[in-house]
Amino acid sequence: MADLQAELQAAADEMVATSAETGLQVAVHRYGQVIADVTAGVADLRTGARVTPGTLFYAASTGKGVTASLAHVLAERGDVRYDMRLADVWPEFAARGKERTTLRHVLLHTAGLPGLPRQTTIDQLCDWDQMCAVLAGAEPWWEPGTRFGYHALTFGFLLGETLRRATGRTVTELLREVLTAPLGIEDEVCFAVPPPLLPRVARQAAGPESPEPPEGSPLDRAMPPALRDVASFGNRADVLTADIPSLGTMTARGAARMYSALLGHIDGIDLVSSQRRQAMAAVAFTGMDEVMGFPVSWAFGYSPDRPGRPAGAAATGGGKSASARPRHGSTFGMVGANGSAAYADVESGLAVAIMRNGPPAAGLTAAARIDRLIAETEGRR
Repeated sequence: MADLQAELQAAADEMVATSAETGLQVAVHRYGQVIADVTAGVADLRTGARVTPGTLFYAASTGKGVTASLAHVLAERGDVRYDMRLADVWPEFAARGKERTTLRHVLLHTAGLPGLPRQTTIDQLCDWDQMCAVLAGAEPWWEPGTRFGYHALTFGFLLGETLRRATGRTVTELLREVLTAPLGIEDEVCFAVPPPLLPRVARQAAGPESPEPPEGSPLDRAMPPALRDVASFGNRADVLTADIPSLGTMTARGAARMYSALLGHIDGIDLVSSQRRQAMAAVAFTGMDEVMGFPVSWAFGYSPDRPGRPAGAAATGGGKSASARPRHGSTFGMVGANGSAAYADVESGLAVAIMRNGPPAAGLTAAARIDRLIAETEGRR
């Protein structure tokens, strides 16, 4: 649609021209067809290098949507089951009351392991074996499946090690084999960025430091001080080249193509059944996030919200069980701490990705504006 391409390009150019943004990529697919592919601004303020469609962007927690998608596709193939216990393939994990924790609990952020030890360093975060050993020996904050709490960094290790134990292949090997190589995007959606691709990664612009969480709060306990500036990780080669599948690095066109394939709109590629797709998008939990301290809704491994339009009013109390009955949902995807976003919408057939490297504080504003423009254009069809 020429009007959507033109409107998104004009909006992206304006945000860059007013210094609200540094560099942007936006990709929109509908029923497998590319209807917008927008770039604007610079990938690196130091060199002035322009953003191209092939520029890789550190996308923070947008990567969680990729990891969850990998798990669902492996479930479709029969390699894993949602109700399999982690301890069945990862025996060490059974310690300290975690023997009943399932893959479903991990996908739903109800596993009760939202935090890492307070002294954890970035070097340790980049050490897969050490992080998995820490989680295997950890005591859960709550009985798995009884409460919800966003697992900001532990999600990827819990899910990734379970998939590795079940299949014998690392998350990066699985990502390439199961998702990216079949879609021709193996150099466009990454957990660990191959070192030869590092020159393609946009440099994240600095922004004001985020406020510290209240001392002793669940968020303070969950997020070690050395790991709190997640948005800045994209400028560290050690983080970019490590397998940390709570995070990710990608192009907008690569992420949009992956979500379009999950919707079943890429010819010759069937990743999941229509029944599984509906289950992925269904809102499986509505209630209090015990870590972040506010009410949320959550789909099966994803956020059900679009950046410009929440899925619906969240609950106002914390007494809701984490096994609440699923309800109908249409959107599944993730938004990153630096304002990146990627999602699919089952009802409209849209797959959207927004990548940026501007100051983190402005990120959700840009993503919300772009998402609203897409929605308005869709509404005129």
